[in-house]
Formats: sequence, C-alpha cells, structure tokens
Amino acid sequence: MRGGRITAPRTRSTGVIAAICAGMLALASCASGNDAVVQGGTFDFVSPGGQTEIFYDPPAERGTVGKLSGPDLMEEGETVGLEDFEGQVVVLNVWGQWCGPCRSEADDLEEVYQASKDRGVAFLGINVRDNFQDKAQDFVVDNGITFPSIYDPPMRTLMAFGAGYPTSVVPTTIVLDREHRVAAVFLKELLAEDLQPVVDRIAAEDTQDR
Repeated sequence: MRGGRITAPRTRSTGVIAAICAGMLALASCASGNDAVVQGGTFDFVSPGGQTEIFYDPPAERGTVGKLSGPDLMEEGETVGLEDFEGQVVVLNVWGQWCGPCRSEADDLEEVYQASKDRGVAFLGINVRDNFQDKAQDFVVDNGITFPSIYDPPMRTLMAFGAGYPTSVVPTTIVLDREHRVAAVFLKELLAEDLQPVVDRIAAEDTQDR
C-alpha cells in the first residue's frame, strides 16, 4: 500500500492550517459514548511525509474501515451507517458546525454529491463535537445539505478508522470504494474541483481491479 499526492489549485485562503479547528482528543475518550456502533476494520492510516492528500492504490491493497453507524442527525429515532450504502462509493465527511472550514466547504460537498449520486456515489457526514443537536441541524438546513449525517458528539465513530487516524483534524474527507475500502483521505478543507475527479475515478474503477 502506498500513499500519493496530487496538487489542485485553490482559491480559498484558509488552507491546511485553518482546517485544523481543534486540539488533540485522546482516542480513548472517544470510546466513552454508547450511541454509535463501531467495529474494527483492516485500514491502517498512513500519511507519508505529513501529506494532506493521500491515495491508497492499487485497489486490492486497500484496507476496509470498521462497521460504522449511529443516530441520524436529522431523523429522530433513526440510525444511518455504511451498511445502508452497500455496493456504493461512499464519501465520508467529518464536520462540525463550529468549524469555519466546514462552513466553507459545505456547498462544494453538496455540489459533488448532486453531480455523482446517480452513479452509485453516496455521501455520509459525521457530525462531531456538537453537543447541541439543534445547532448542527440548523447548519444542515442553512447550507442546503441533502445527504445524511451521523450525530456523534464524542467522536466514537472515528475509531472505525483505526488507532493511527488523526482525530484532531476537522474537516476530514475519506473516500471509500464500492467495497468500502479506503481509497483516499483528505486532511483539509476541499473545493469541488479537488474532490470531483477523485470521486469520478473511484466510481469508474472496474470490478476486475477489486
């Protein structure tokens, strides 16, 4: 397994530093929640040289994330998780309404979702560190976000990405292939032009490459 990096033009000044919105959280503290379901996978997070755009290829060498589900942010009493998107490419986005870069990239994520959903691409948000659910719900409504999110204030679902995953970086976007193996990780705010070609490439992967 190897990581690589591509560069894409950016028009926003927030950059990587602005993407790190919060201090370190110990993974053990994330495990204290009991409202999200997580089981281990085979994914081993690797960030060569501290890169913020990481790609895992070839497909056969990708690791899977753990089973991941939790309360639906917008639908009381409902749950949502990876099992709802079997056979689909899934774009996971870790976000919080308190995070400036999350606000900046919200419209870009929705743009890519709308452009890709008819090709078997799903988006699933993971809302973290928002202790007031109504504020997170207002964020979704105000930004016109139409894909679902797990409501996970204690960040317990992030355990599905393994012990080496940097829980301090918000927003983070993780692209899973159709077998829910990790194909790409972005540890920064995204523009549509950053994400769309990656989603297109992974959605177009031939089944023989799996």
